[in-house]
Amino acid sequence: MAQISTVDMSKLQELIDAVGEDSVVTSPARIDSYRWDRANDPEAGNPVAVVRANNAEDVQATIRFAAAHGIPVVPRGAGSGLSGGSSAVEGGIILSMEKMRAITIDPQTRTAVVQPGAFNSEVKIAAAEHGLWYPPDPSSFEFCSIGGNIATNAGGLCCVKYGVTADYVLGMKVVLADGREVQLGGSRLKDVAGLNLTQLFVGSEGTLGVVTEATLRLVPAQRPPTTLIATFSTLDDSTNAVLAVASTMRPSMLEFMDHTVINAVEDATGMGLDRDAAAMLVIQSDEPAEYAAQEIASIEALCTQHNASEVFATSDPEEAEAIIVARRMAIPAVEQKGTLLLEDVGVPLPRLGDLVRGMEQISQDRNVLIAVLAHAGDGNTHPLLVFDPSEESQKQRAHLAYGEVMDLAVDLGGTITGEHGVGRLKRPWLVNSIGDDALELNYRVKQALDPNNILNPGAIYDPAELENTRFL
Repeated sequence: MAQISTVDMSKLQELIDAVGEDSVVTSPARIDSYRWDRANDPEAGNPVAVVRANNAEDVQATIRFAAAHGIPVVPRGAGSGLSGGSSAVEGGIILSMEKMRAITIDPQTRTAVVQPGAFNSEVKIAAAEHGLWYPPDPSSFEFCSIGGNIATNAGGLCCVKYGVTADYVLGMKVVLADGREVQLGGSRLKDVAGLNLTQLFVGSEGTLGVVTEATLRLVPAQRPPTTLIATFSTLDDSTNAVLAVASTMRPSMLEFMDHTVINAVEDATGMGLDRDAAAMLVIQSDEPAEYAAQEIASIEALCTQHNASEVFATSDPEEAEAIIVARRMAIPAVEQKGTLLLEDVGVPLPRLGDLVRGMEQISQDRNVLIAVLAHAGDGNTHPLLVFDPSEESQKQRAHLAYGEVMDLAVDLGGTITGEHGVGRLKRPWLVNSIGDDALELNYRVKQALDPNNILNPGAIYDPAELENTRFL
């Protein structure tokens, strides 16, 4: 793959002429802030330029320029990713969608037509003005972009009942590796004409094309929820309570926080959480008030049967919001303890207890702090490995533990990523997660749509393996 150097301005001028001087960043100081996402990938390269696209035509012009010169392009939304999916590539171009923020709501079809740079929270606000709701709900919803959500098939706190991003993407416009923009799907609720190419691009992490517009399904506004907190003195009791609730009910939220997370959040908020608890569950019901009361009462009974040390329920909106804010700030709170390696491994729900106990054993064996929070209702956990980067031995142990957590999840019939994506950080474990045959199919799709591997090379797929595995 040919790459241009930082001094080859004659080629770069071609790009500037195509999209406009104001849209191309070449200053090394300004470029530097675009090199990483929240994973802070240490292998991030130095791009030659950042294109801040204003519209689909800018995206097409950038891709065509890159294709003509064999230059890698890394699409970027808000930079909130946690797996290195938008890490810069040496000598490449960062294609930022941050300026593409338009949102149009159609109440009759209950859809939102959204550009990829719009924040998840902005879509929620726009939908709410029409009495509608966009359910996908990552903890970072206030600052993560719809394009990034689509790229990783993001989930969130409400997905136990309402599903993940893929369940709400009805259509999209996407620019392919040759610069063509194609329309996939649309505002139809039912459409089985041809292969479901829309869903092929959901979760593809910018490796198959660049989304320039998405048509999202909306639903009627969520009812005010009733919220329950239950604390437990053992991990087993908490995960057994999760299984009991999930097997008989469908709460709108079922979240888990372990002892380390509880204490980190308490340090940050001082809201009176039980510092001695081994685990805490945050559960919500958004059924109509009468039924929510019944559901919460049943959940409280199940938690009590599984030895909850304390159970507290509230239908007060302010109290509930304070609890959810505490849950959302779990990652930043733990981050105050040191540098993080973030995971999002998932398992079939019956194996949740095995996963949580196994991670506790890895923490002890490697002498590495592992804080665990989880979208427990669907088996998707977020282990946060904490270490001091100035201590080399601790750093090495943390990276070993990182791989062992993924191996554990796979051994339990799970996955190395439930919603953050493979990115670059988890790429070495992909084959163990999906198997050789499925990986070969992935390669075939990638090579069919991006034969020169200019779209986000190094994300998900090993470039050398792609180069050595030619099907076309």
